Amino acid sequence: MLGAVLLVTVPIVTLTGLLSYIAYAPQLGQAIPGDVGWLKLPVFDWPTRPVWLYQLTQGVHVVLGLVIIPVVVAKLWSVAPKLFAWPPSRSLAHSLERISLLMLVGGMLFEIVTGVLNIQYDYIFGFSFYTAHYYGAWVFIAGFVVHLCLKLPRMVQGLRSRSLAAQLRTPTSATRPEANDDGGLVAREPAPPTMSRRGALALVAGGSAMLFVLSAGQVVGGPFRQLAVLLPRGRVLGSGPNDFQVNRTAEAAGIDPAAAGEAWKLELSGGARKVRLDRAQLLAMEQRTADLPIACVEGWSTTQTWTGVPLRDLAALAGIPEPSSAHVLSLQQSGVFNEAELLDNQVLDPDSLLALRVNGAELSADHGYPARIMVPALPGVHNTKWVRAIEFRS
Repeated sequence: MLGAVLLVTVPIVTLTGLLSYIAYAPQLGQAIPGDVGWLKLPVFDWPTRPVWLYQLTQGVHVVLGLVIIPVVVAKLWSVAPKLFAWPPSRSLAHSLERISLLMLVGGMLFEIVTGVLNIQYDYIFGFSFYTAHYYGAWVFIAGFVVHLCLKLPRMVQGLRSRSLAAQLRTPTSATRPEANDDGGLVAREPAPPTMSRRGALALVAGGSAMLFVLSAGQVVGGPFRQLAVLLPRGRVLGSGPNDFQVNRTAEAAGIDPAAAGEAWKLELSGGARKVRLDRAQLLAMEQRTADLPIACVEGWSTTQTWTGVPLRDLAALAGIPEPSSAHVLSLQQSGVFNEAELLDNQVLDPDSLLALRVNGAELSADHGYPARIMVPALPGVHNTKWVRAIEFRS
C-alpha cells in the first residue's frame, strides 16, 4: 500500500521538479546546472499563462515532497530487514536489484534532505544545491525505474492478496501476522501486535496531513498562510502596501542608495541607438496594472497588484518591436540575482511589466525600487529587482 502511494506521488514530484528546471530557460543558458551533457531535457518556451503556472508546479513540488516524507519513512521501515540483508549479492539479478535499491533509497533520501534544507535556506552541505539536486534526481529516477520493473508484479500481488476495506475494519486485537515468506520480511516468531494495519496507515496518513497543513499555506495564501510554520517566509503580513514577503533585501544585495535615487536612469538597448529614461518619464508612459504572483523555487509565493510599463512598449521604444529575447541587468553587481534572460513570449505578454508601483504605492527599496521586472508565471528569481538596463535582442 505504501509503495502504491509512492508510485503515484513520486512521479508527480519528479515531473514538477524537472518542469522547474525548464522554467529557468536552459536554452538561454541560465538554468543551473548549465551543461548537463546527455541528461539534457527537451526544453520549450515556458508559457506565461496561466499567470499562476509556476506557483502551481513549484508549490506542488515542494508541498507534495514534504507530504510524502512520512510515507517514505514508513516504507523504509517496512522493508528494513531487506536493506541490510547479507550477503549483499547472491547472483547477477540480485546484484542488479541491490544496485537499483541503493540508487532508489540513496537518491530519494538525498533529494529529501537537500530539498528540505533548501526551502529553509540552510546550505550546510557546502555544494551547489541546484547542481546536486538535478543530478541526484537522475540517480533516483534510474533507480526508481529499475526497481519498479523488478517489484511492480510483487506489489500488485500484495495488493490483491487481501482486501484493503477489510484491513481498515480490523482492530489491533484481530490483527494477525503475515504468513512466513521467502523474502525475509516476516518475523519468524512475531510478538503480539501493538498496532493494527489500519492504525499504521492512519499514523502515516496523519503525519502527511499534518505536513500538508503546516506547509501548503505559503502557496495557497489566505487564512491558511498563518498555519505554514514549516516554510521560512513570514506568515503574518503588515498593513502597508509593501508589507509582503521578500527574498533579498536591498541591504543584503548591496544596493547603493545613490545609484537607485534621483540620478537613476533606465537604459534600453538593442536598436539603432540607446534610450535612457528616468523614473518620471517612465511614469508618464501608459501604465498597466496586473495581479501577478512572485513564486520562488523554495515553494513560497505571494500575489500582489503591480503597476508599470509593459515590456513590449519598452521594446518598441528601443527599436525592437518583436524581440527574440531580452537581457535584464540589475544595480546589484554580483550573485545569481543580478541579471536574467527573458524569452520572446515573456517580453511580449501584455502583463509583463517593468513595475514601478505595487498595491497602489511606490515600490520599497526591498521590493526593487526604482523598478523591477514582473512577468506572469516566471520563477521569482528572474523577476529582477533594481533594474538598470534592458537589452532587447532580435
